[in-house]
Amino acid sequence: MYTPKHFSAPSSESLQALVSRYPLAQLVTSDASGLWCCNPIPLYAPSGLEVGSRLVGHVAKANPLWQHHSSVLAIFTGPQTYITPNAYPSKLEHHKVVPTYNYATVQVRGELIAYTDAPRKLQVVSILTDHFEQSQPKPWAVNDAPADFVQTNLDAIVAIEILIQSVEGKFKWSQNRSQADQAGVAQYLTENDQAHDHLFMCQLMQADTDRTKPK
Repeated sequence: MYTPKHFSAPSSESLQALVSRYPLAQLVTSDASGLWCCNPIPLYAPSGLEVGSRLVGHVAKANPLWQHHSSVLAIFTGPQTYITPNAYPSKLEHHKVVPTYNYATVQVRGELIAYTDAPRKLQVVSILTDHFEQSQPKPWAVNDAPADFVQTNLDAIVAIEILIQSVEGKFKWSQNRSQADQAGVAQYLTENDQAHDHLFMCQLMQADTDRTKPK
């Protein structure tokens, strides 16, 4: 991924935060004939987003994805928004501004491993359920469902792991603009409610500004 230095991820914590908030990955693989395949799969990193750790998920047994035992690319897309030149205070000074698009994304490469045994599938499903349900007022658990119903559903899926080999992020939020223009973009995002990602983008910008302030 082309990533100018000023658009690199500010920290490992920012990578983890994006993947946690936007867990639906576009999982890119190639099939036996060499054709590219892309499947949207929710993924979770139980022990952190680091080289040597793992992403876990599951797919339908009918989905040939799990048979692609090879290197894979998981693309997590975070907040994204169009930035109008009107957001830049410098427009009033010289009009040398153009529209752009701000976004944040994380790409994880690794080796795909599939598990068809029931104990491992139940473990992965339980891990995912506990993680995604933790914010609910009354979290649902796998064992809330009848055992035979759970088994029927387990028979229809395959658990997958991605052993992480590399993690790369690109966080583009006007870092190549002046401080005044960055502040203008932050104000624009705060005031503009056309896209629900605006507020989170602004929060990311503020966190990066706070991180780089002289101590």
